[in-house]
Amino acid sequence: MDLGLKGMKAVLAGASRGIGRATARALVSEGCDVAICARGQEGVDKVVNELNGKGARAIGGAVDIGDAGAYKAWVGQAAEQLGGCDIFICFSSAGGGPANEDTWRNTFNLDLLATARGIEAALPHLEKSSNGSIVAISSTAALEDFFGPQAYNAMKAAVIAYAASMSQALAPKGIRVNTISPGPIYVDDGPWAFIKANMAAVYESTLKSVPMGRLGNAEEVARTIAFVASPACKFMTGTNVVVDGGVTKRVQY
Repeated sequence: MDLGLKGMKAVLAGASRGIGRATARALVSEGCDVAICARGQEGVDKVVNELNGKGARAIGGAVDIGDAGAYKAWVGQAAEQLGGCDIFICFSSAGGGPANEDTWRNTFNLDLLATARGIEAALPHLEKSSNGSIVAISSTAALEDFFGPQAYNAMKAAVIAYAASMSQALAPKGIRVNTISPGPIYVDDGPWAFIKANMAAVYESTLKSVPMGRLGNAEEVARTIAFVASPACKFMTGTNVVVDGGVTKRVQY
């Protein structure tokens, strides 16, 4: 299937590792130019160098997504450098951890506010696109109990609600907004690799809870994101797509 991504422009925040990096690869392989950012210039340069020459153009910059002004400025600058923005995705996350005031603030800033700020900065460019598409990144932790009460779970639920509201507000402008909620995804430099190495009992318990008998990988989620973001999926908006190997047990009407 031709996803229709060739020649399009995607701004990807927090995409030097994990699912973000895999999504940048997937989009570039479809001919979509990408701009990525992360805090570390070295990590950004590594991904940009890998992507260039793989079918489309890649650019990147180092920015602290927690710095609202710098982050919003980068989104606008990236869109201008690319020559537009058809797709915006924010992969930023503070991750899980005990629910104390610091983790609440950090997760609010890096999961929910980062998504909202990025969309705000990208909107003037998305409005000029014939395929304006926003993909918010949530988690199955927002859908069912996951390691007890955590700020991460609550903020990822808020991301789904925010994206659903934005989908209604932006549909008349031709901009689609959807959410992807991955389950446990194993990446060599990701949290599940750490859990496997340092919390073996938790890892094995989680593995047993997956009906497919394995954790997912970043490429599987990335290909889903690429499809949802693409013109091949042009009538879908306001949807939360769960990619979890069957971890969530609820019936998804």
